Amino acid sequence: MPELPEVHTLVADLGARLGGRTLERFDVVSFAALKTFDPPVTALACGTVVDVQRHGKFLDIQVDDLHVIIHLARAGWIRWRADAPAPAGKRGRTALAARLVLDDGSGFDITEAGTKKSLAVYVVRDPLDVPGIVRLGPDPLSPDFTVDVFRGILARAGRSQIKGVLRNQSLIAGIGNAYSDEILHTARMSPFTPASMDADRAAMLFEVMQATLAGAIDRADGLAASELKKEKKSGMQVHGRTGEPCPVCGDTVRQVIYSDTTFQYCPTCQTGGKPLADRVLSRLLK
Repeated sequence: MPELPEVHTLVADLGARLGGRTLERFDVVSFAALKTFDPPVTALACGTVVDVQRHGKFLDIQVDDLHVIIHLARAGWIRWRADAPAPAGKRGRTALAARLVLDDGSGFDITEAGTKKSLAVYVVRDPLDVPGIVRLGPDPLSPDFTVDVFRGILARAGRSQIKGVLRNQSLIAGIGNAYSDEILHTARMSPFTPASMDADRAAMLFEVMQATLAGAIDRADGLAASELKKEKKSGMQVHGRTGEPCPVCGDTVRQVIYSDTTFQYCPTCQTGGKPLADRVLSRLLK
Protein backbone atom coordinates (compact mmCIF):
# COMPACT_ATOMS: atom_id res chain seq x y z
CA MET A 1 0.00 0.00 0.00
CA PRO A 2 1.41 3.41 -0.92
CA GLU A 3 1.91 5.46 2.25
CA LEU A 4 2.90 9.06 2.93
CA PRO A 5 6.44 8.92 1.43
CA GLU A 6 5.29 7.24 -1.80
CA VAL A 7 2.28 9.51 -2.26
CA HIS A 8 4.50 12.54 -1.53
CA THR A 9 6.86 11.45 -4.32
CA LEU A 10 3.95 10.70 -6.68
CA VAL A 11 2.75 14.27 -6.12
CA ALA A 12 6.14 15.66 -7.12
CA ASP A 13 6.43 13.37 -10.16
CA LEU A 14 2.90 13.95 -11.43
CA GLY A 15 3.03 17.65 -10.64
CA ALA A 16 6.02 18.05 -12.94
CA ARG A 17 4.37 16.01 -15.71
CA LEU A 18 0.80 17.36 -15.48
CA GLY A 19 1.12 20.96 -14.31
CA GLY A 20 -0.38 23.39 -16.84
CA ARG A 21 -1.30 20.61 -19.26
CA THR A 22 -4.71 20.13 -20.87
CA LEU A 23 -6.62 17.01 -19.90
CA GLU A 24 -8.37 15.46 -22.88
CA ARG A 25 -10.42 13.00 -20.87
CA PHE A 26 -10.57 10.92 -17.71
CA ASP A 27 -11.99 7.44 -18.23
CA VAL A 28 -13.18 5.33 -15.29
CA VAL A 29 -13.07 1.69 -16.37
CA SER A 30 -13.98 0.10 -13.03
CA PHE A 31 -17.50 1.12 -12.04
CA ALA A 32 -16.80 0.13 -8.42
CA ALA A 33 -13.82 2.49 -8.19
CA LEU A 34 -15.80 5.68 -8.83
CA LYS A 35 -17.41 6.85 -5.60
CA THR A 36 -19.11 10.04 -6.86
CA PHE A 37 -21.51 11.01 -9.65
CA ASP A 38 -21.80 14.80 -9.37
CA PRO A 39 -19.92 16.48 -10.96
CA PRO A 40 -19.68 13.90 -13.75
CA VAL A 41 -16.31 12.64 -14.95
CA THR A 42 -17.01 14.22 -18.35
CA ALA A 43 -16.79 17.66 -16.72
CA LEU A 44 -13.01 17.19 -16.58
CA ALA A 45 -12.61 17.10 -20.39
CA CYS A 46 -10.51 19.92 -21.86
CA GLY A 47 -9.69 21.23 -18.39
CA THR A 48 -6.25 22.46 -17.31
CA VAL A 49 -4.31 20.72 -14.54
CA VAL A 50 -3.77 23.45 -11.96
CA ASP A 51 -2.09 21.59 -9.11
CA VAL A 52 -1.25 18.19 -7.63
CA GLN A 53 -1.39 17.80 -3.85
CA ARG A 54 -1.54 15.20 -1.09
CA HIS A 55 -3.94 14.71 1.83
CA GLY A 56 -2.56 11.87 3.94
CA LYS A 57 -2.56 8.93 1.52
CA PHE A 58 -5.02 10.65 -0.85
CA LEU A 59 -3.72 12.04 -4.15
CA ASP A 60 -5.43 15.27 -5.29
CA ILE A 61 -5.23 16.40 -8.93
CA GLN A 62 -6.92 19.77 -9.44
CA VAL A 63 -8.36 20.32 -12.92
CA ASP A 64 -9.69 23.88 -13.22
CA ASP A 65 -12.17 24.12 -10.31
CA LEU A 66 -12.60 20.38 -9.88
CA HIS A 67 -10.52 17.80 -8.01
CA VAL A 68 -9.77 14.19 -8.92
CA ILE A 69 -9.11 12.49 -5.59
CA ILE A 70 -7.43 9.06 -5.74
CA HIS A 71 -6.92 6.61 -2.88
CA LEU A 72 -4.76 3.74 -4.11
CA ALA A 73 -5.70 1.50 -1.16
CA ARG A 74 -3.80 -1.74 -0.71
CA ALA A 75 -3.05 -2.80 -4.28
CA GLY A 76 -3.51 0.27 -6.46
CA TRP A 77 -0.80 2.00 -8.44
CA ILE A 78 -0.22 4.69 -11.06
CA ARG A 79 1.62 3.90 -14.30
CA TRP A 80 2.74 6.75 -16.52
CA ARG A 81 2.39 6.41 -20.31
CA ALA A 82 4.35 8.57 -22.72
CA ASP A 83 2.32 7.46 -25.73
CA ALA A 84 -1.32 7.07 -26.69
CA PRO A 85 -2.97 4.30 -24.65
CA ALA A 86 -3.70 0.80 -25.84
CA PRO A 87 -7.28 -0.46 -25.44
CA ALA A 88 -8.32 -0.83 -21.81
CA GLY A 89 -8.00 -4.33 -20.48
CA LYS A 90 -6.66 -6.66 -17.85
CA ARG A 91 -3.29 -8.35 -17.56
CA GLY A 92 -3.19 -11.28 -15.17
CA ARG A 93 -4.47 -10.18 -11.76
CA THR A 94 -3.88 -6.48 -12.44
CA ALA A 95 -6.86 -4.58 -13.84
CA LEU A 96 -7.19 -1.07 -15.20
CA ALA A 97 -9.39 1.03 -12.91
CA ALA A 98 -9.13 4.46 -14.57
CA ARG A 99 -7.12 6.32 -17.21
CA LEU A 100 -6.11 9.96 -17.54
CA VAL A 101 -5.27 11.13 -21.06
CA LEU A 102 -3.64 14.46 -21.90
CA ASP A 103 -4.07 16.31 -25.19
CA ASP A 104 -0.90 14.74 -26.67
CA GLY A 105 -1.94 11.18 -25.81
CA SER A 106 0.35 10.80 -22.80
CA GLY A 107 -1.02 10.33 -19.30
CA PHE A 108 -1.33 7.63 -16.69
CA ASP A 109 -3.25 4.48 -15.87
CA ILE A 110 -4.59 3.71 -12.41
CA THR A 111 -4.38 -0.05 -11.88
CA GLU A 112 -5.29 -2.40 -9.07
CA ALA A 113 -3.92 -5.87 -8.48
CA GLY A 114 -5.66 -8.82 -6.86
CA THR A 115 -9.30 -9.70 -6.48
CA LYS A 116 -10.18 -7.54 -3.47
CA LYS A 117 -10.97 -4.15 -5.01
CA SER A 118 -10.80 -1.18 -2.64
CA LEU A 119 -9.20 1.54 -4.81
CA ALA A 120 -11.33 4.70 -4.80
CA VAL A 121 -11.68 7.63 -7.21
CA TYR A 122 -13.69 10.78 -6.47
CA VAL A 123 -14.48 13.77 -8.69
CA VAL A 124 -15.44 16.65 -6.39
CA ARG A 125 -15.57 20.42 -6.19
CA ASP A 126 -13.78 20.49 -2.84
CA PRO A 127 -11.44 17.86 -1.32
CA LEU A 128 -13.47 18.12 1.89
CA ASP A 129 -16.37 16.54 -0.01
CA VAL A 130 -14.47 13.24 0.39
CA PRO A 131 -15.39 11.64 3.75
CA GLY A 132 -11.98 10.04 4.18
CA ILE A 133 -10.24 13.41 3.89
CA VAL A 134 -12.60 15.04 6.36
CA ARG A 135 -11.70 12.36 8.93
CA LEU A 136 -7.93 12.73 8.53
CA GLY A 137 -5.82 13.58 11.53
CA PRO A 138 -2.83 15.95 11.32
CA ASP A 139 -0.03 15.35 8.84
CA PRO A 140 3.09 14.14 10.71
CA LEU A 141 5.42 16.23 8.53
CA SER A 142 3.42 19.44 8.84
CA PRO A 143 5.16 22.29 10.72
CA ASP A 144 2.12 22.37 13.00
CA PHE A 145 2.64 18.75 14.04
CA THR A 146 4.81 19.29 17.11
CA VAL A 147 5.95 16.91 19.80
CA ASP A 148 3.29 18.38 22.09
CA VAL A 149 0.58 17.59 19.51
CA PHE A 150 1.93 14.04 19.29
CA ARG A 151 1.99 13.64 23.08
CA GLY A 152 -1.63 14.77 23.20
CA ILE A 153 -2.64 12.14 20.63
CA LEU A 154 -0.90 9.41 22.61
CA ALA A 155 -2.40 10.54 25.91
CA ARG A 156 -5.92 10.51 24.49
CA ALA A 157 -5.35 7.06 22.97
CA GLY A 158 -4.60 5.72 26.45
CA ARG A 159 -4.12 1.95 26.58
CA SER A 160 -4.60 1.48 22.82
CA GLN A 161 -1.70 -0.36 21.17
CA ILE A 162 0.84 2.03 19.65
CA LYS A 163 0.90 0.13 16.34
CA GLY A 164 -2.82 0.81 15.84
CA VAL A 165 -2.50 4.44 16.88
CA LEU A 166 0.24 5.14 14.33
CA ARG A 167 -1.89 3.54 11.59
CA ASN A 168 -5.15 5.25 12.52
CA GLN A 169 -5.72 7.85 9.81
CA SER A 170 -8.10 9.84 11.98
CA LEU A 171 -5.30 10.33 14.52
CA ILE A 172 -2.23 10.72 12.26
CA ALA A 173 -2.56 10.97 8.48
CA GLY A 174 -0.39 9.01 6.07
CA ILE A 175 1.30 6.24 8.08
CA GLY A 176 0.30 2.67 7.25
CA ASN A 177 1.36 -0.85 8.06
CA ALA A 178 4.85 -0.71 6.56
CA TYR A 179 6.16 2.53 8.03
CA SER A 180 4.60 1.88 11.44
CA ASP A 181 6.64 -1.36 11.49
CA GLU A 182 9.78 0.57 10.58
CA ILE A 183 9.16 3.37 13.08
CA LEU A 184 8.60 0.96 15.97
CA HIS A 185 11.63 -1.14 15.04
CA THR A 186 13.90 1.91 14.99
CA ALA A 187 12.38 3.09 18.29
CA ARG A 188 12.95 -0.41 19.76
CA MET A 189 9.32 -0.50 20.84
CA SER A 190 6.83 -3.38 20.83
CA PRO A 191 3.83 -2.92 18.53
CA PHE A 192 1.65 -3.76 21.55
CA THR A 193 3.05 -0.99 23.78
CA PRO A 194 0.27 1.20 25.23
CA ALA A 195 0.08 4.57 23.49
CA SER A 196 0.07 6.50 26.76
CA MET A 197 3.75 6.79 27.71
CA ASP A 198 6.04 9.16 29.55
CA ALA A 199 7.07 12.45 27.93
CA ASP A 200 10.65 11.42 27.16
CA ARG A 201 9.62 8.20 25.44
CA ALA A 202 6.95 10.00 23.45
CA ALA A 203 9.52 12.60 22.34
CA MET A 204 11.88 9.83 21.22
CA LEU A 205 9.13 8.15 19.21
CA PHE A 206 8.19 11.49 17.66
CA GLU A 207 11.77 12.04 16.47
CA VAL A 208 12.01 8.51 15.08
CA MET A 209 8.69 8.87 13.26
CA GLN A 210 9.70 12.11 11.58
CA ALA A 211 13.19 10.84 10.70
CA THR A 212 11.81 7.59 9.23
CA LEU A 213 9.29 9.36 7.02
CA ALA A 214 11.71 12.11 5.97
CA GLY A 215 14.40 9.53 5.20
CA ALA A 216 12.03 7.55 2.98
CA ILE A 217 11.09 10.74 1.12
CA ASP A 218 14.76 11.64 0.64
CA ARG A 219 15.55 8.19 -0.77
CA ALA A 220 12.66 8.44 -3.22
CA ASP A 221 13.39 12.02 -4.25
CA GLY A 222 13.45 12.33 -8.04
CA LEU A 223 12.28 8.79 -8.69
CA ALA A 224 9.53 8.06 -11.19
CA ALA A 225 6.40 6.20 -10.11
CA SER A 226 7.70 3.00 -11.73
CA GLU A 227 10.68 2.95 -9.34
CA LEU A 228 8.92 3.69 -6.06
CA LYS A 229 7.80 0.18 -5.12
CA LYS A 230 11.33 -1.20 -5.46
CA GLU A 231 12.79 1.69 -3.47
CA LYS A 232 10.23 1.28 -0.68
CA LYS A 233 10.95 -2.45 -0.35
CA SER A 234 14.73 -2.00 -0.40
CA GLY A 235 14.57 0.57 2.41
CA MET A 236 12.67 -1.67 4.85
CA GLN A 237 14.50 -3.20 7.80
CA VAL A 238 11.75 -5.49 9.14
CA HIS A 239 8.54 -4.94 7.20
CA GLY A 240 8.06 -7.67 4.60
CA ARG A 241 11.22 -9.45 5.79
CA THR A 242 9.82 -12.35 7.83
CA GLY A 243 12.48 -15.00 8.40
CA GLU A 244 15.37 -12.74 7.45
CA PRO A 245 18.03 -11.54 9.92
CA CYS A 246 17.42 -8.19 11.59
CA PRO A 247 19.99 -5.73 10.16
CA VAL A 248 20.56 -4.30 13.65
CA CYS A 249 21.00 -7.35 15.90
CA GLY A 250 20.86 -10.40 13.61
CA ASP A 251 17.85 -12.00 15.27
CA THR A 252 15.20 -13.49 12.98
CA VAL A 253 12.45 -11.10 11.94
CA ARG A 254 9.05 -12.47 12.94
CA GLN A 255 5.50 -11.70 11.96
CA VAL A 256 2.05 -11.50 13.52
CA ILE A 257 -1.02 -12.20 11.41
CA TYR A 258 -4.43 -10.97 12.51
CA SER A 259 -7.58 -10.44 10.48
CA ASP A 260 -6.28 -9.55 6.99
CA THR A 261 -3.17 -7.72 8.16
CA THR A 262 0.39 -8.93 8.76
CA PHE A 263 3.10 -7.00 10.54
CA GLN A 264 6.75 -7.74 11.23
CA TYR A 265 9.07 -7.02 14.17
CA CYS A 266 12.39 -8.07 15.72
CA PRO A 267 12.06 -9.83 19.11
CA THR A 268 15.52 -8.81 20.33
CA CYS A 269 15.17 -5.16 19.35
CA GLN A 270 11.54 -4.69 20.32
CA THR A 271 10.12 -7.25 22.75
CA GLY A 272 12.98 -8.28 25.03
CA GLY A 273 13.56 -11.44 23.00
CA LYS A 274 10.02 -12.74 23.48
CA PRO A 275 7.97 -13.67 20.38
CA LEU A 276 4.56 -12.04 20.22
CA ALA A 277 1.46 -14.23 20.11
CA ASP A 278 0.46 -14.97 16.52
CA ARG A 279 -3.11 -16.21 16.05
CA VAL A 280 -2.22 -18.29 12.99
CA LEU A 281 0.72 -19.98 14.74
CA SER A 282 -1.35 -20.49 17.89
CA ARG A 283 -4.05 -22.29 15.89
CA LEU A 284 -1.42 -24.51 14.28
CA LEU A 285 0.02 -25.48 17.65
CA LYS A 286 -3.31 -26.55 19.16
